[in-house]
Amino acid sequence: MSVVGFDFGNESCIVAVARQRGIDVVLNDESKRETPAIVCFGDKQRFIGTAGAASVTMNPKNSVSQIKCLIGRPFNDPELQRDIKTFPFTVTEGPDGFPLIHARYLGESRVFTPTQLLGMVLSDLKGIAEKNLNAGVVDCCIGIPAYFTDLQRRAVLDAATIAGLHPLRLFHETTATALGYGIYKTDLPENDPLNVAFVDVGHASMQVCIAAFKKGQLKVLAHAYDRSLGGRDFDEVLFKHFAVKFKEEYKIDVYQNARACLRLRTACEKLKKMLSANPEAPLNIECLMDEKDVRGFIKRDEFEQISVPILERVKGPLETALVEAGLGVEDIHSVEVVGSGSRVPAIIRIITEFFGKEPRRTMNASECVARGCALECAILSPTFKVREFQVNEGFPFSIALSWKGSAPDSQNAAAESQQSSVVFPKGNPLPSVKALTFYRSSTFSVDVVYAGVTDPQLLSKISTYTIGPFQSTKGERAKLKVKVRLNLHGIVSVESATLLEEEEVEVPVTAEKPAKEATKMETDEIANDPPNASESDVNMQDAKGTSDATGAGNGVPESEDKHVQVETVKKKVKKINVPVAELVYGAMLPVDLQKATEKEFEMALQDRVMEETKDRKNAVEAYVYDMRNKLHEKYHDFVTASEKEEFSAKLQEVEDWLYEDGEDETKGVYVAKLDELKKQGDPIEERYKESLERGPAIQQLSYCIDSYRDAAMSSDPKFDHIEVADKQKVVNECLDAHAWLKDKMQQQEALPKYANPAFLSADLKRKAETLDRFCRPIMTKPKPAPTKPPQTPAETPPPPSPATEQQPQGDTTAPDAADNAAPAAAEPMETDRPDTAPETA
Repeated sequence: MSVVGFDFGNESCIVAVARQRGIDVVLNDESKRETPAIVCFGDKQRFIGTAGAASVTMNPKNSVSQIKCLIGRPFNDPELQRDIKTFPFTVTEGPDGFPLIHARYLGESRVFTPTQLLGMVLSDLKGIAEKNLNAGVVDCCIGIPAYFTDLQRRAVLDAATIAGLHPLRLFHETTATALGYGIYKTDLPENDPLNVAFVDVGHASMQVCIAAFKKGQLKVLAHAYDRSLGGRDFDEVLFKHFAVKFKEEYKIDVYQNARACLRLRTACEKLKKMLSANPEAPLNIECLMDEKDVRGFIKRDEFEQISVPILERVKGPLETALVEAGLGVEDIHSVEVVGSGSRVPAIIRIITEFFGKEPRRTMNASECVARGCALECAILSPTFKVREFQVNEGFPFSIALSWKGSAPDSQNAAAESQQSSVVFPKGNPLPSVKALTFYRSSTFSVDVVYAGVTDPQLLSKISTYTIGPFQSTKGERAKLKVKVRLNLHGIVSVESATLLEEEEVEVPVTAEKPAKEATKMETDEIANDPPNASESDVNMQDAKGTSDATGAGNGVPESEDKHVQVETVKKKVKKINVPVAELVYGAMLPVDLQKATEKEFEMALQDRVMEETKDRKNAVEAYVYDMRNKLHEKYHDFVTASEKEEFSAKLQEVEDWLYEDGEDETKGVYVAKLDELKKQGDPIEERYKESLERGPAIQQLSYCIDSYRDAAMSSDPKFDHIEVADKQKVVNECLDAHAWLKDKMQQQEALPKYANPAFLSADLKRKAETLDRFCRPIMTKPKPAPTKPPQTPAETPPPPSPATEQQPQGDTTAPDAADNAAPAAAEPMETDRPDTAPETA
């Protein structure tokens, strides 16, 4: 099971994986820890991540970035409209009121949704994780901003499905940071909580979280945020400043050129980073527009002065977080600052003044979210055993249910009006389930809405659930129990609806103990419908819903005493599941999600084919250059002048073809072209290779021949047990091998280097193997065991005891065994030298 955490940011993404030794941030193909969140569409394939960032300058109109700001937001969102004006790509309104991104892909205009684009980015991140783990990645934890709406959370889940991922949890980024901070702390208090403020200033937004830490747990007290306050806003201030300046000094309007805008924004981002460490910094761009080089200069004081409208908004989320947490500045133990935008000195100064203490940077500002997500994934995964640490997360919005009709617990069919009730108040724990009881006579609808929120970005309705059809057997208003779930991802849904009907049944009851029996039945009824561990009934739940009901399985209570039983009438609750139809406003339909998944698979296949095609083309190009150099260097003596001239001409022809007609060909064409070149080049390479391997192979065979021949002709006593005829066979076999080798060497010496060899090194290895198979069994033949002389009856010793009987056998055979083993072991030692062929060893 994979344990992976993804932090997809507005500008870049980070992947972290859990290992036995801890959490690691994995590197992408360029050995970088951060991967740009960019998708660039080309005429033949897509370029995602680092490859996409390299193509942005050359193809800005088809390079889509800042996907995080697009996903799950309606097109008429005022903040989105401001962002669209800065995008080099085209964004239009779709038929559902949500943005569509236009780009040219495979030579034609295509339209993509932000969910599809996020799916492409997550697919690329998934590939990075899989390469690092050498295993498939499915289960993961994805970091999201706390301000993401229900629709945005659903969009992230849909994007993960498109990428083939299964998120175990959508984790709030600031909570992930808090988890990474607290789980390694060993000095947390056991009683009084330690309050820590986490300030995350990212590329596009600012988030503040206040968490209370105790030993083994953290509790989120408050979330606050500003969706449009981040590092890119400071880049935009510098961009506008220099755009006006260059228009006055150089008479160029960068707004008229998408590439010039992109280059100036990139330069302003670098300038901002320089100003974070220096009191002043220059700006130089060559050929920005109309072949004009531009120069600029700005001081940090001037930069902060033009950024005052942005800096004034920093205190807002800080104040909101303290108010919602019910704390004062003096109650905050420490302040942790993270995020790529937090390096601006003016922001640190404002935070310091607000809290009255210097912010700390004990965590990696860019990687803390990904690491926290990987930790949460490890906690949820059975693969890893993680230190006990409880995360008590709070939901940042209030959720209400709205319906048309009378109060839910009222059985009066009076005039109906629009009713609503808060089901999950702000700060409600995640996950959570609550139940409501309605009295209805026919199908009805329930709306899930945000309660008490003035934020214009929050849609008035989240979803609508139609409950029914159903029918009451008694003909009166039916009683329905509706369960509403706020799941681990922060998504609200109506989980189920149950029709509750009471019917009278006769059950045996012990007359002497009626009170005890009634109590037992009442308990059984509650046990038959146990609430979820996190479930709670809302106040609107009918208080008498289960108090007078009995379970279906109640029978005669167990009792040791014999009492007279009587029949009595009790009420039994009959439960019937009622259909629930869901309509989520702005969400992808299952059919559209399936089509998007199939389309992503097709595009990924096209990318893979193009990458393989480029690899084959590069292989042809590399072979041309490599072989051309070798023909004039180390292959010079192994090729005739005519062959060299002909092959060089062929290489030049293929090189010209690569840059002309062969610039855009299929994978099969490049494979065929490489095979065609190798038909001429392989014989030359083979002759050169044989010349290098021939010498060692000859030495190996010669050593094998000499070793066995010397052993057979030796007068060493260890070979005396081998018959003379067998020794002669070994000598004859060695002489034959020596004669064969001498003949082949004479033939080879008569040939020039550019001619095909008379024999191959493989022939020598096979000859050595054959000789070894023939000679080894003879020369390593063990000595026969010596025979004992016959004994006369008078000399026969008395029978030994069993204990001493075994000792003479060992004494008499041990020396012979040692003698027999000596030559058998000695023989291989003579041939098992380092320069002997492995086959003879």
